[in-house]
Amino acid sequence: MRLPNKRNMEGDGKKMDQAPPTRNPFVHILKYTPMEKAKIAVMTVTLFPVRLLMAAFMMLLAWPFAFLATMGRSEDVVEPQCFWRRLVDIILKIIMRVMWFAGGFHWISVKGQRALPAEASILTLAPHSSYFDAIPVTMTMSSIVMKAESKDIPLWGTLIKYIRPVFVSRTDQNSRKMTVEEIKRRAHSGGDWPQIMIFPEGTCTNRSCLITFKPGAFIPAVPVQPVVIRYPNKLDTITWTWQGPGFLPIYTPSEEEKKNPALFAVNVRRIMAKALGVPITDYSFEDCQLAMAEGQLRLPVDTCLLEFAKLVRRLGLKSKNTEKDLQEYGNKARKLEGQKLSLEDFAQFLDFPVSDMLRDMFALFDEVLYNRIDIREYVIALSVACKPAKTMETLKLAFKMFESDNDGAITEAELSAILKTALGVSNLSVSCLFSSIDSKDTGKVTYDMFKCFVEENPEFDEEYLYVVNPQLQRGPCHQKKPSLSSLACLNLPGIATTKTANGIFCPDFSDGKTDGLKKHN
Repeated sequence: MRLPNKRNMEGDGKKMDQAPPTRNPFVHILKYTPMEKAKIAVMTVTLFPVRLLMAAFMMLLAWPFAFLATMGRSEDVVEPQCFWRRLVDIILKIIMRVMWFAGGFHWISVKGQRALPAEASILTLAPHSSYFDAIPVTMTMSSIVMKAESKDIPLWGTLIKYIRPVFVSRTDQNSRKMTVEEIKRRAHSGGDWPQIMIFPEGTCTNRSCLITFKPGAFIPAVPVQPVVIRYPNKLDTITWTWQGPGFLPIYTPSEEEKKNPALFAVNVRRIMAKALGVPITDYSFEDCQLAMAEGQLRLPVDTCLLEFAKLVRRLGLKSKNTEKDLQEYGNKARKLEGQKLSLEDFAQFLDFPVSDMLRDMFALFDEVLYNRIDIREYVIALSVACKPAKTMETLKLAFKMFESDNDGAITEAELSAILKTALGVSNLSVSCLFSSIDSKDTGKVTYDMFKCFVEENPEFDEEYLYVVNPQLQRGPCHQKKPSLSSLACLNLPGIATTKTANGIFCPDFSDGKTDGLKKHN
């Protein structure tokens, strides 16, 4: 797979020339010098305990003020703030500022002027990259959207309730709808309620671009004030200095935007990206789940599958009955026996009209620019995008499409085609992996042989793919030391180049096995 040179469509349906981002927005890798590591070691045992105690003391100091201010307060109606409640508000802001100072955020500069609640009842903040993005909340005491379970946390729950958050419950099926209605009610209150701060990206990124904005903040169709957050650190650990939020001019939606929250979100994002000086991309929270999924075959940082998954989502190619569709696609692709398809054939295969976005998807698989693709690669990519943590199910489907009718086996070139598509890369050497699986030098391997090998070598992707293919970049949460058997494939001096035995015992895989998701913070 390869990334197309240009993007053809934007979220509002308008033409644009937006290149895909050169950096994965869901991965952040820090590289420390020996001196920086030494500083961290010294500060961990000297300065950090002092800062932690000061921050904890400030939290404890804030609790009685928040408790008194919330006593007897209605959850549904905002009463006019009396003098002592306004005084508590100021005291809490000071305490929170001292807490952040103790945490290392010494100087915070604010640019622009915050609008009044009657002028803009919703503040949209981006980019969202850390828990430290809560600083603007404590500076303004604006409301936020929080999990309902948070209000029951000792100490923290009282502080949270003080800012009158909009609570959303994970166990209530109607909670999302009720949350949107509550945001709309407050947004149309004419400034009676505190402003609501919303992070429209819906997940954390590394701030290299702005990903797709969710429409929740824009459904009320009221003026919003964009707020951009900057961390100017040379070493991005989100400590020591913080440039602070920048309040941009109020954005008033047009009549068209009021009827189309997605268009409203796109235009606000474009203004915020321009102020930050960063590109925009249509990656979303779902793409973050794909990038961070923990399956037997974990994706590299520069995978093309993020771009593919985005196009699948925008084209509406991911149905509710994904498993059935994948099996049907697999059967149709197997019957074609590797026959290359043109763009028109590809559209007919999907029963979908030819469009600019479909051309972008076609270009992902047209690596040699012959205007022909192997439809089996599309099915593999779709399976990964739909089931990122169920690697073995995807590979089993891939083997069925590629295997010969005679012996149910595939060649090294076919294994390379399968794995490079499953990883979303254009080039991949699998010679080391193939020879380790094919211990009898037959020149072919079956799915059962592959499955047994993976069971015995659960980190096979790291040991036999990432080590042998240095162009692949592993995310920081997946990096491990290579084994001697994988290093042997590199023919390094002093390392024997013997094959790894396949083994005898082959326990069954659990089809329902999935690992958890890790999110970038």
